[in-house]
Amino acid sequence: MSDLQVAVEDGALRVRFARPEVHNALSAEMVEELTALLEGLPRRDDVRVVLLTGSGRSFSSGADLSGPDAHRHLDVRAVDQANRLVRAIVHADQPVVAAVDGVAAGFGCSLALACDLVVASARSTFLLAFARVGLMPDGGATATVTAAVGRARAMRMGLLGEALSAAEAYAAGLVSHLVEDADHPREVDAILRRLAGGAPLAQAATKRAVNAAALERLEPALEAERRGQSLLLRTEDAAEGMRAFAEKRPAEFRGR
Repeated sequence: MSDLQVAVEDGALRVRFARPEVHNALSAEMVEELTALLEGLPRRDDVRVVLLTGSGRSFSSGADLSGPDAHRHLDVRAVDQANRLVRAIVHADQPVVAAVDGVAAGFGCSLALACDLVVASARSTFLLAFARVGLMPDGGATATVTAAVGRARAMRMGLLGEALSAAEAYAAGLVSHLVEDADHPREVDAILRRLAGGAPLAQAATKRAVNAAALERLEPALEAERRGQSLLLRTEDAAEGMRAFAEKRPAEFRGR
């Protein structure tokens, strides 16, 4: 059974991450399947908008770091997969909406912030947790976060790994919508209906123009993240960080 639940309803391609037992951590297979769905959109005339959301109380905790040997399974290929997915979101003609109801961490946070609209419930949190495991932000977050909240706040999120509440993320301009928990599903559906009933050519042109203005540094950022992350993934610190994460203990970094 796929860990993505996929359905098309009233012009909306709805994709739900279905691994609530691990906070919807994204496996390589999930990233590949989602990327293929998005890259296939030009061949479909039944999709006007895309929704990404999670099961349970999380959007996604990012890359799957479960197990004692997670560091042996992550390399530059994982970064390349992540970059390809982010490009598919940004370059899709259809608006892509992230419905975040809970935790969006690591690449899960990067993924949400690559979307065109982020509809966050009040209980949601946004966290670039890479530094906690000896890595750097990827998935284009060094560009999307900086474009939204500026260098100082991006450094704070990236270097300190501090979580932002949904209210803080909305106030900082990181997400587009802040919705009370009970109203979240209804508000997401209303936004999807509005986008699905909108003018698709105008929406595509608007998306291209805004991204050209706001994310002109996205491609250089993706390449810089690829270079930096591929080096960090081979360090002892990254191996220690991932082991510590799996063992639920503080990491002991030694700069090696």
